[in-house]
Amino acid sequence: MATTGENGQNGPTTTTTIPTIPTTTTIPTTTTHGRKRPRATQLVEAGDSEDREVEDLMGAVSRPPPLPMVMQGLSLSNEVGPAPFSHEQLALDRQSRIDYSVRISLEDAKAGNVVRPVRIYADGIYDMFHTGHARQLMQAKMAFPQAYLIVGVCSDELTYKMKGRTVMNETERYEAVRHCRYVDEVVTEAPWTLDPAFLEDHKIDFVAHDELPYTTGSADDVYKFVKEKGMFLATQRTEGISTTDVITRIIKDYDLYVRRNLERGYSHKELNVSYMKAKRLKFKDNYEKLENKLKDKGKDLMGKWKEQVGKGNEMLHRWEEKSKEFIGNFVEMFGREGRLTQWFQENTARIGRAISPSASPLYDSPPSPSTSDPDPASSPPLKRGRYTPPLLADDPSDDEYD
Repeated sequence: MATTGENGQNGPTTTTTIPTIPTTTTIPTTTTHGRKRPRATQLVEAGDSEDREVEDLMGAVSRPPPLPMVMQGLSLSNEVGPAPFSHEQLALDRQSRIDYSVRISLEDAKAGNVVRPVRIYADGIYDMFHTGHARQLMQAKMAFPQAYLIVGVCSDELTYKMKGRTVMNETERYEAVRHCRYVDEVVTEAPWTLDPAFLEDHKIDFVAHDELPYTTGSADDVYKFVKEKGMFLATQRTEGISTTDVITRIIKDYDLYVRRNLERGYSHKELNVSYMKAKRLKFKDNYEKLENKLKDKGKDLMGKWKEQVGKGNEMLHRWEEKSKEFIGNFVEMFGREGRLTQWFQENTARIGRAISPSASPLYDSPPSPSTSDPDPASSPPLKRGRYTPPLLADDPSDDEYD
């Protein structure tokens, strides 16, 4: 194919055959949780804020120039699905097309002046995969414009030996990591300490980890030689979240989770608790349910009682107002200066005047005709008096017989 120089003029014609990358996994197009989803314009604000946060952490990253034609064949495909394992054919094909003899400096990687993807390696146990893990991988993936992120996950045997028991087994941890959207490839049974041979085999350009020295049983930092070779990419830890913190929360509320799982149907053997402890936890759970029920009932009764008390206070207030009104009306009617007293006094005076009227005044009047001029003809006839028989005089003969 013809290549175009930087000045826009056509250069010598070269023919390059680039194999097509096979697709090993077919996922329905309706899946929205792919690891390489194109950013929609509706999500620009959220994506930009997240990008700015990472750029503040990792330093300003310039936008890459247009890829050369040979670089386009090495760019990542847009297939949707989990990241392949390093031993799968898809990952092997990608690795075979990398010219590892072309070394990339940190400055060129940040500026995007590269002719192939920058292969970044991050490793860990990734037990109980959480937001702290995801943010660390996000920082590594977004450190460079053309980044290919390889994540190594340690096996159960190595983890038990070097650090201790995990909650999730190695298969679960592999699957959790390979379904993270920032991961392009997963290395299973990753080594605890890196060496130049491992970096050469996987064609790794930079190793991403936080800057704190990571030691296990020795004073040497496992990333010491990587830092000395200038292949170390520093990321920042997310404060307040770690696998240890999550496990501590579970231990803190251990009885609560055991009771919840017993209620869901798990046996005490599956939860690794004794029969008596399971019974005791069930009794405690039933007791708390009854207690909460009684508390709810008590709250309801208290609310109803307060409502009745409020109604009673309202009725009492109304009765008080009515009683004050009644007493006022009573005093106005029957008090010392009330209307009834005034009415009684007025009627008493009236009755007194009716019984004992006051004397009429004397006026000079002409003499009556009957007294001034006694005219027998004009006077009415005199009334005849009653007949009174004459009294008999005492008979002196009556004394003789005595």
